[in-house]
Formats: sequence, C-alpha cells, structure tokens
Amino acid sequence: MHPEIVSDAPGQCPKCGMALVSENDSKITHQSTEDKGLGILTWHSYIALITIFAILFLATAVLSWRDSAQNVFSLTNTIAYFMAGFFLVFAGFKLMDLRGFAEGYSTYDLLAQKWFGYGYVFSFIELGFGLAMLAGFKSANLLWAEVIVMVFSGIGVALKLAKREKIQCACLGTFLKIPLTKITLIEDFGMALLALVLIALP
Repeated sequence: MHPEIVSDAPGQCPKCGMALVSENDSKITHQSTEDKGLGILTWHSYIALITIFAILFLATAVLSWRDSAQNVFSLTNTIAYFMAGFFLVFAGFKLMDLRGFAEGYSTYDLLAQKWFGYGYVFSFIELGFGLAMLAGFKSANLLWAEVIVMVFSGIGVALKLAKREKIQCACLGTFLKIPLTKITLIEDFGMALLALVLIALP
C-alpha cells in the first residue's frame, strides 16, 4: 500500500499497520495479475496446438493417399478433409466447456461482445460446418457462410492484436491456455482462404 516504506527485516508498515510484503512475493503477485492466467509462455506452451495440427495434416494425408490409390484423388477433397477435421476438432474442444468458451470469446469477438449467447452459437456453427464437409457437402452457399463467419471472427482477433491486449485465445475452449496471437489470426483467415479456394476450384 505504501511502496516507499522499505525494511531489511519483516515487520509492519508504520503508516497503516499492514504486514510488510517480501519484494519477491510482490513480483510474483504482479506477474500473475499481468499474465491473465497464461503463466510463463515458451514454445512448450504450444506443443498441444502443434500436435493437434500435426494429427489433422496426417489424417488429411492418409485420406488423400487412399483416394490416390483408388484413382479418385482431387485437391478439392483434400482441402475439404482438412477443413472438416479442423472444424470438428475445434468445435469439440469448445463444446467440452461451452460456458468457459463463451466467456473467453466475448473478450475479443465483435458480435460476442454485444451478444454473449453468440459464443454458444459459434461452437455449434463450427460443428455444423465440420459435419457438412465430412458428409461431402461443398456447396457455394456453405463455403460462403464459412468465409463470412471465419473472416468476421478474424476481424475481432485483429483488432485486439492491434491494441496489444494480452488475453487468452478461446479457439480451443478453456483447455489450452495460449495467448491471442497471430496464430489465431492465421487460423481464422486461413480457413476462410481455404473456403475461397474451394469456391474457385472447378
């Protein structure tokens, strides 16, 4: 409370009577307040996310290899496999803690900031996208819907990054505590770009 009061030994503040706090304890408390629950971030913090994407790429490669062996390979299907897996996996993490995801999403998504319920709806939108693509649907209407939803989500991320605010990314629900970074931006705009590629392909 009174930072100008410094002592070499434990005691009480002569001004307010509060117990003096160790300088080390003060630094730890300040750090925990600043990191928004993210802790100390290193490349290890991203291992789970890297693993998820590695599995998605591997599954896509296996399915494409199967198509190639059956002489039915197409770039369209390969992209659709990856997108279906992405939407299903990311929706699954969100659905395991809907409330937690909605709370996190409302800190940066433009619509979720105005309407908290959109955090709940968004999880099921992603699930619907994944199931539709898994079933083989690649209609222009579906793909344009994906473009709009993912670009809109990405805009919210971009605005927060521009302000350099340190908040937790809610893209994988509450299970992976990673910061909102350019990776999140790439995920949102990347999926929108893949949808545009499918629209452009014959």
